Amino acid sequence: MKKIVTLILFLTSFSIFSQEDIKSNYDKKEVYISMRDGTKLFTAIYTPKDISSSKKYPILMQRTCYSVAPYGEDNYKKSLGPNVFLQKDKYIFVYQDVRGRYMSEGTFTNMTPQVVQKSKKDTDESTDTYDTIDWLIKNIKNNNGKVGQYGTSYPGFYTAVGTLANHPALVASSPQAPISDFFFDDFHHNGAFLMGYFKTFPVFGVQKTKPENKAWYSDQSIKTTSRDGSIFYKEIGTLKEAVDKYYKDNFFMQEIVNHPNYDDFWKSRNLLPHLKGIDHAVMTVGGWYDAEDLAGPLNIYKTIEKNNPKAKNTIVMGPFSHGGWSREAGKHYHNDVYFGDSIATFYQKNIEHKFFNHYLKEKSKEAVQLPEAYMFDTGRKEWKTFENWPPKESTKLNFYLSSNGKLETKKSVNTNFSEYYSDPNNPVPSSINYAEYNGFTPRNYMTEDQRFALSRPDVVTFTTDYLTEDITLAGEIMAKLKIASTATDGDFIVKLIDIYPADEPQNKDKPNVLYANYHQMVRSEVMPARFRNSFEKPEPLTPNSTTEVNFRLQDVLHTFKKGHKIQIQVQSTWYPLIAVNPQKFLENPYLSEKQDYTKAFIKIFEESHLEVEILK
Repeated sequence: MKKIVTLILFLTSFSIFSQEDIKSNYDKKEVYISMRDGTKLFTAIYTPKDISSSKKYPILMQRTCYSVAPYGEDNYKKSLGPNVFLQKDKYIFVYQDVRGRYMSEGTFTNMTPQVVQKSKKDTDESTDTYDTIDWLIKNIKNNNGKVGQYGTSYPGFYTAVGTLANHPALVASSPQAPISDFFFDDFHHNGAFLMGYFKTFPVFGVQKTKPENKAWYSDQSIKTTSRDGSIFYKEIGTLKEAVDKYYKDNFFMQEIVNHPNYDDFWKSRNLLPHLKGIDHAVMTVGGWYDAEDLAGPLNIYKTIEKNNPKAKNTIVMGPFSHGGWSREAGKHYHNDVYFGDSIATFYQKNIEHKFFNHYLKEKSKEAVQLPEAYMFDTGRKEWKTFENWPPKESTKLNFYLSSNGKLETKKSVNTNFSEYYSDPNNPVPSSINYAEYNGFTPRNYMTEDQRFALSRPDVVTFTTDYLTEDITLAGEIMAKLKIASTATDGDFIVKLIDIYPADEPQNKDKPNVLYANYHQMVRSEVMPARFRNSFEKPEPLTPNSTTEVNFRLQDVLHTFKKGHKIQIQVQSTWYPLIAVNPQKFLENPYLSEKQDYTKAFIKIFEESHLEVEILK
């Protein structure tokens, strides 16, 4: 414990020292860099004062839509780079406002589509990255000719797409919590709209009309009226009513409403097909409990691995929420679940620092001594390393949803089913942490105790006996449901849960949390039945007719320990995280009215199962 306190004090003191010391160690310069079409992007450059022809430094860059503030050459950031260890080592730190944001020229586009066949004047985020790097290398004196880039969340996307710049000076990229495909990540999950993101739209859907050094969209933010954030979602009405009230002029929300299916608009914003020809080092970083961007890191890593077999490609997944690896909490919790001490510092010092230092200051042509996959087992609560992800040594196992409420590994020969009643007017809550509903995005639900759902008539559960040995799930998870509904549409939500033993001890840090029989969510996902056969061409359900609804949950590395139970919960509403599905097939569900809300009896047949990968 003393070591933890000491470490926190050290990091805090170092951060304070940095705030006071950056000015004495760095020179700041602000410039506009012209892109190939003439658009000028605002760029802030922090250069070590001791740079010289005999002491050259590499460039470490972040491109962002969230502002490079503070503005003014006499106003310095409180910290530089992704962590204190890199800041202490000294780099040329570069920050840039992307097109259409803050002080940069141009028009902002969410997830800017890649231009496949480019003319000399065509631009996208990869060309902007190239042009920026080219200018920096040619105009910053005494740089060492090497450039790295990093960013978390939206800047993670800019880093991921920046890997396609193919500038010879770019030797290391670390996309962190990056978005990969807007129809399956971030604002949608399998095309289902994340209502929990509703308050974020002013940030992404209001164009500026002049250079801005402050958030020009803030006057359109939805004001909090109560500590109980659920009141807002209870009173907001249908999604259509909410959009009409708050976001009629929000261009991004209107794009979403006008494109309910996976059409060319969304396909053009899918980065994954373009991740080819990457010849430098890439380290993709994510968090197992990243409510915003969990799919992105996993899919970007896998796609680079598939399309670029010779690439120096690494993935890191820790027990973090969105960007949690960038800040040290000392004792690391996600919601009520404790994972260990100083986990962010371990990542920063032993993984991130090692990655950038090697490629930017040492031997960029040789692979860094890091494992292919640095993954945190969220059940054992320890780091594991793998030569590939998912591990090739994993074997598949099916967990069948028996009508007697059991979760079994043997397929039944019966045609029995479980049944529940789903009412869109009374949706299953996605969380009972009502204060968190006031935030931009709910996060705690990803490990939240799911006992609150057990008494719901619209949730069915399937549970193993107490485990007699540890079972480690490592890799992908597929839900394969065989269903029948009295309605013509509906969502299917599958939750994978770790049930603690009845004698699980209390945690003195969380005296009000009952850990005995705690139902910790491990993984979850939603799938609209309309997309069961095609995301491009939705189809209604035929009432009372059996059909399959198959979909991927995100990857997992979790050991269910001896004495625990494994549980699956299935339901059809999950509000306010996911917008209410009216359960009536409509060409555009975003336009549904209250009278469209349709109650349904839903059957889950025993053939239904969860296909997982087991690590022996």
